[in-house]
Amino acid sequence: MPETASIHRNLTLDSREEAVILFGPRDQFLRSIRDALGVKVVARGDTLQLDGPEEAVVQAERAIQQLRQVLRKAGRLLPEDVRSVLEVVKGGDPRTGATPVTTMDSGKQVRPRTDGQGLYVQALKTHDIVISVGPAGTGKTYLAIAYAVMLLKTHQVKKLVLVRPAVEAGERLGFLPGDLIAKINPYLRPLFDALNEIMDVDTVKKYMESDIIEILPLAYMRGRTLSNACIIMDEGQNATAAQMKMFLTRMGLNSKVIVTGDMTQVDLPRTVKSGLADAVQRLRNIEGISIVHLQDIDIVRNPLVAKIVNAYDDEGNKRKGFGTKSSAE
Repeated sequence: MPETASIHRNLTLDSREEAVILFGPRDQFLRSIRDALGVKVVARGDTLQLDGPEEAVVQAERAIQQLRQVLRKAGRLLPEDVRSVLEVVKGGDPRTGATPVTTMDSGKQVRPRTDGQGLYVQALKTHDIVISVGPAGTGKTYLAIAYAVMLLKTHQVKKLVLVRPAVEAGERLGFLPGDLIAKINPYLRPLFDALNEIMDVDTVKKYMESDIIEILPLAYMRGRTLSNACIIMDEGQNATAAQMKMFLTRMGLNSKVIVTGDMTQVDLPRTVKSGLADAVQRLRNIEGISIVHLQDIDIVRNPLVAKIVNAYDDEGNKRKGFGTKSSAE
């Protein structure tokens, strides 16, 4: 059997300070990468030299870049971050090597399709509260609902509750005809769409009629305690800080809470701070809570979506006086 060709790669980090955190206490994180992937890792100042079989070096480079993303967003790295990243990259191509999140009623499997999505799914498996922040098209809501359906199908929870803040995105919907359910349906439609794609429509209807699945506005969560349930808040950026606290404290025994949101699409009044931003700041150091930041590279919709997101991000940065994004970002 022919030997696998060895390759050499150099990675230059942004600064010596980034390198110190990335390498870990006494180079602990570098040793973890070396031992898990079978590569030689040599650190020289703010440069990393990777040597070894091509596949292993590529995986090591992916792992390091993901850890840099985690560090930029969280401001620190923990051993569990390194373990999660290594578990994701060792799965190979996320589109084919990752363990399925669930299997749709149609037989199609739902899998993470990027490293970022792989980390998100890993967080869902290992934490009771997961907050996912990222731009449109990164699979925040879809993967959350897929994971919740898996918990329901495998009897790990008895109930699925899907929640959205009823905040208008620049349009006035208060004069829509119909009863309360008809009026709130436009807010909840994206949740129905994801649920109906993953599960058979008749099954969803049956579960909703028997109260196994609930889809409701955020305000309807007040005063409840939900045990043996998976509770998902979509569009969390449109909850106020008080609403976010109310939602997170609905968690009962044997429950999992997932919050998703996009901080570039806040529809609250300018004077009201987003509860999602507030929660990310307040809860980032609490054990048992994972905060996952998905990036433009995790967008899995039509490729034009990523270009649209970048175009709006660049324009927003120019208005704030930041200029365009650098290649390091």
